[in-house]
Amino acid sequence: MEKVITFAVPCYNSAAYMDHCVETLLTAGEDVEIILVDDGSTKDDTPAICDRYAQQYPGIVRAIHQPNGGHGEGVNQGIRNAKGLYYKVVDSDDWLDTDALAKVMDTLRRFAASERPVDLVIANYVYEHVEDDTRKVMKYTNVFPKEKVFTWDQIGRFGVSQYLLMHSVIYRTQLLRDCGLELPKHTFYVDNIFVYQPLPFVRSIYYMDVDLYRYFIGRADQSVNESVMIGRVDQQVRVTELMIRAHDLGRVAAQHKKLGRYMFNYLAMMMAISSIFLTMDGSDQALVKKSQLWAYLRTEDPAVYGRMRRRPLPSFTDLPGRLGRKLSVSLYRLARKIYKFN
Repeated sequence: MEKVITFAVPCYNSAAYMDHCVETLLTAGEDVEIILVDDGSTKDDTPAICDRYAQQYPGIVRAIHQPNGGHGEGVNQGIRNAKGLYYKVVDSDDWLDTDALAKVMDTLRRFAASERPVDLVIANYVYEHVEDDTRKVMKYTNVFPKEKVFTWDQIGRFGVSQYLLMHSVIYRTQLLRDCGLELPKHTFYVDNIFVYQPLPFVRSIYYMDVDLYRYFIGRADQSVNESVMIGRVDQQVRVTELMIRAHDLGRVAAQHKKLGRYMFNYLAMMMAISSIFLTMDGSDQALVKKSQLWAYLRTEDPAVYGRMRRRPLPSFTDLPGRLGRKLSVSLYRLARKIYKFN
């Protein structure tokens, strides 16, 4: 490894906003690598912008142009080519807080100089809501010890809407390669796999209470926009099924009880999201797909299926009958208003 960290920035027709993202990453200094992955952009100057940065900062920025493969293939491309000890994905419409980044870089440099660098570094992220110009900081002070190396056995309980997202994690690059992470092409929502599949391979963790990642949310064409999610619900289901197959959660819990509990809750959240958007679609075909998804879980892992059927989070998204479906949607929208998760 030649660099402390690789920042991978998947870019697809990102010319309108990617400069802000890249400029914040450049403040991290000479011992970082920034891989700009142009994912077959054709509608604007994204390819040229990637090449311009690579020419201006030849020791820091690399431009990779690939046929369109989706966000996941951009992440995969970054992992294949990364020269950094650590790896972080930064979406081209998001950015990093430069003061927080300076603190994180100091910590990563210290780990890079140690005999056993930690597997996972976690920091806070901030929802930047464009629709009402508000911000919501997602912290983990109730879950993780601060400024010390720890293991899964030393974590606390996550809150109801509190999960590790791609925005909050920095993995050791070789761990991602060793665990065989390969995100599917042409599929949205693969960031959920990115923050789920590698977790049982993580042996050491470090949490920094700094607000590093700024997650821009509220643009009409974003993948987390409600109407967009309904239209792409098949991809959400695909990701959920891949996560169901990724691990035997009973085995994970036997080794690390607290990690097993967290991963069960994450999968329950994914089942809830898939179920609610199939319900919101409302077509006969969508309702059949919802039944098939639950049947798939029951076949793959009967124990997890039974536990989820007894839990309120996924169960309320699969209430029977027309009135049950209407209540499910109402409860979802109330939760969205309270927690502002998309």
